[in-house]
Amino acid sequence: MFTPQGPTLRELTVQALSSTERGYDLLAPKFDLTPFRTPDSVLDAVADALGELGPFRAGLDICCGTGAGVDVLREVCVERVTGVDFSAGMLATARSALLPKETAHGAGSGADATGGPAVDFVRADARALPFRAVFDVAVSFGAFGHFLPSERPALFTRVREVLRPGGAFVFPVPAPPRVGSRLYWTLWGFDAAMRARNAVWRPPFVMYYRTFGLTDVVDELTRTGFEVDLVALDGLGRLPDGSPRCRMVVARRA
Repeated sequence: MFTPQGPTLRELTVQALSSTERGYDLLAPKFDLTPFRTPDSVLDAVADALGELGPFRAGLDICCGTGAGVDVLREVCVERVTGVDFSAGMLATARSALLPKETAHGAGSGADATGGPAVDFVRADARALPFRAVFDVAVSFGAFGHFLPSERPALFTRVREVLRPGGAFVFPVPAPPRVGSRLYWTLWGFDAAMRARNAVWRPPFVMYYRTFGLTDVVDELTRTGFEVDLVALDGLGRLPDGSPRCRMVVARRA
């Protein structure tokens, strides 16, 4: 839910009528006070599951936003963590949030005094990641709605190229809402509103909630050359039919 300290309706309207990049530049200072931020429960569940797969040398948070996923990687990486985003405003907020954590540990240059990984942030488009194959794990949280389905194969290919052999591309995928539920109609209405907005207004703001189906995504990752496993995040509970409320995709570069 939005809080009184979060963005006003006017601020959200200005953001929605901007480009995707400019919109997030404007929203960045208050982003963590909105429901768009990935919940801590999901971040914690992924961190716990990654802990069983790691440790890793170097990690990459794709579309890192204000840095919530960077914090997850700091728990499981031993050398370096990199956050990449195309919004200068989101990166500035992420850097500012990191400084108090460094100070608390008495560290400098993005490194934890207790031996944690160095952290850096890079401004770049996820579809053109400016890295070689130097990462052992890549994560992403809540960002895939910013990519049209036609863009995903190229995105997945580029992610694969920045992973070392055996490296893993990891992200959570919640179960779809029950058809006819309040959440179902909320997401349907949001996507419909965004499609209508983009049909009549330029520049476009790309953000859709109902275009990232798990079956299609697994098929696309497999065609890209990943070996895909699904891990139930049982800490987030089960649906009445016994299926997980959220799964973690683990796509490994062969």
